[in-house]
Amino acid sequence: MRSIDFLMRQRLVVGLVCLGILIASYAAVVVTEYDVVKGFRSIPKAVIWSSENFYPDEKSLKRLPKIIAKMQETLVTAVTATTCAAFVGFLVAILGANATRPHWVFSIVSRAIASLFRNVDVSAWSLILLFSFGQSMFTGYLALFFVTFGFMVRMLMETIDLSSADTIEALRATGASPSAVITQSVIPTCMPQFVSWTLFMIETNIRSATLVGILTGTGIGNLFDIYYKSLNYHAASLVIVVIVIAVLLIESVSNAIRRVVLQ
Repeated sequence: MRSIDFLMRQRLVVGLVCLGILIASYAAVVVTEYDVVKGFRSIPKAVIWSSENFYPDEKSLKRLPKIIAKMQETLVTAVTATTCAAFVGFLVAILGANATRPHWVFSIVSRAIASLFRNVDVSAWSLILLFSFGQSMFTGYLALFFVTFGFMVRMLMETIDLSSADTIEALRATGASPSAVITQSVIPTCMPQFVSWTLFMIETNIRSATLVGILTGTGIGNLFDIYYKSLNYHAASLVIVVIVIAVLLIESVSNAIRRVVLQ
């Protein structure tokens, strides 16, 4: 009887969620005055246009060395911003986590900073920083750094509180110093998750770096923007192919490292 009631409640929840999605979708269509029928009719035309124009040709392959060089530049920026933000975020997370905070004020400040940097989208950060630092790789670096920093602080604070609380309490009961607690409990316990979250953000930031490059006029994103706006669709499609291959390679390497670390 209880299992039947549970299934009924589960179906009710699923039904309400689906109904909410439908209502929200209908409201979005009404507010934006979007023509749904016209949108679906345009799909075959888009597929035909892409198959006829948006593909690498022999002439575009001559631009491959330049595209790869820009891709390397973008990868270095994304990886550097992510790793630096991860290490800084780890330090702030230690100060802000309930299990390791020196004072409750540090926790409030750390969570507020994490919320600010995490909830502002990377494209918004790019535009904000663009007015101060101009079109440069440093602008893209900072945009990726800020978003990654906010995400890592939030996730690492929760990781420390959930996975290290018992060992921290045990070490403190033995009279261990704060530095000993961090080195003997927090770092060993949280390091696998730290590596996993860092690798996840590297994958995410490599994708985001393309959009950042379009907005800041740097990297592979800027190259795609130039080719696309100049109607050089074959070269633009080659840029997309290189980005996809790079993301897949990074993801495969990341998954391999994650399997070893989380064993």
